[in-house]
Amino acid sequence: QVQLVESGGGLVQPGGSLTLSCVISGSIFSFYTMGWYRQAPGQQREFVAEITLSEVRKFADSVKGRFTISRDNAKKTVYLQMNNLKSEDTAVYYCNVDFIRTTTDQTFHDLWGQGTQVTVSS
Repeated sequence: QVQLVESGGGLVQPGGSLTLSCVISGSIFSFYTMGWYRQAPGQQREFVAEITLSEVRKFADSVKGRFTISRDNAKKTVYLQMNNLKSEDTAVYYCNVDFIRTTTDQTFHDLWGQGTQVTVSS
């Protein structure tokens, strides 16, 4: 079964750092753009960052210069390094992969993880 499993969330003080990880479980042949989104209470889910297979990166304006995104294709993992965190970064963070092909030729489009809570508070 193919799933996205996130980890690394938690409580951090303003100005602190956290690194989120998201791994694709299952027998995977290929996967393309990997990204992170977040949803604060009472808000819509919003784009945070993404990295393509060729490692082109995009960031939301609100996190540019503070967050970095990277991927390790051998580990089927995407990372979100978050620095200088602010209270407005508090949200549930979701991992997304736009396309996955398994070794048995199953395909998945727009797959989401279950989310990991990030709380920035003193």
